[in-house]
Amino acid sequence: MLKITPYLGILVLIVSIGGLWYPALGYFMLLIFATIFLSSPFRGRWFCGNLCPRGSFVDFWVSKVSRKKKIPDTLRNLWVRLPIFFLLMGFMGYRIAGILGSLNTFEKIGMVFVTMCLVTTTIAVLLGTYLSPRTWCFFCPMGTAQRLLGEKKYPLKLAKEKCINCSKCDKVCPMQLRVREDDTKPDCIKCGRCVSACPKDALYF
Repeated sequence: MLKITPYLGILVLIVSIGGLWYPALGYFMLLIFATIFLSSPFRGRWFCGNLCPRGSFVDFWVSKVSRKKKIPDTLRNLWVRLPIFFLLMGFMGYRIAGILGSLNTFEKIGMVFVTMCLVTTTIAVLLGTYLSPRTWCFFCPMGTAQRLLGEKKYPLKLAKEKCINCSKCDKVCPMQLRVREDDTKPDCIKCGRCVSACPKDALYF
């Protein structure tokens, strides 16, 4: 996790709420998309744990009121996530295609991005409050895209000879992953909290 990570959540409010009056703020989403597609082939879901404004928002704001329940395993399944990805991306593309060539195209497209940000953030807050802060991140279209593009990149590694099975890493993982298991953990968001929590320095990237 970067030093700036806890403060990025404010950007979600600026785009989601401020964008209702200044639609051009919606184009900030394009910067997010570009960063995701440039970084994920090399770092997997690193963006999610370090630079995602919504991730920061749920981690450091929504977590204060969250029930912190177990995230349903169903949401980890790509057969659930891929339809959501194509549905949301398709809907956004449909909206933009219908606007092209009309008056005030620039502002209208910006408002499409703002609307998507506002709707998805609302869903993230509701799920984060009722279940666990990072619930949305399991089926977030951009999170799914990062998983597909960089599933095995920048993996979390465990030095088994150092591990004392204290489970501190499992307890601090915002994605509720079984950190010590020998798998690729494609939904690891590389936030590094488990690394910091380990008393024996058994975890590393």
